[in-house]
Amino acid sequence: MIRETSAGDSSELSWAKSSYSSDGNEGDCVEVARTPDTVHIRDSKNAVGPHLTVTPTTWSAFITHAHTHEG
Repeated sequence: MIRETSAGDSSELSWAKSSYSSDGNEGDCVEVARTPDTVHIRDSKNAVGPHLTVTPTTWSAFITHAHTHEG
């Protein structure tokens, strides 16, 4: 399940960047904030813009797929 939510809903979230995002373009990254029931994903270049919300199961499947197809 993927939902687009407004950034106004995310003021209490703790956002983190991937450790893979250190290529010299600090602003070019996807940020993630986790809660027990949701994973929020946003573009670091537009932190006040909309973000996606997915279930932890969906996020885990995406990460597994991404790691399997690296490179």
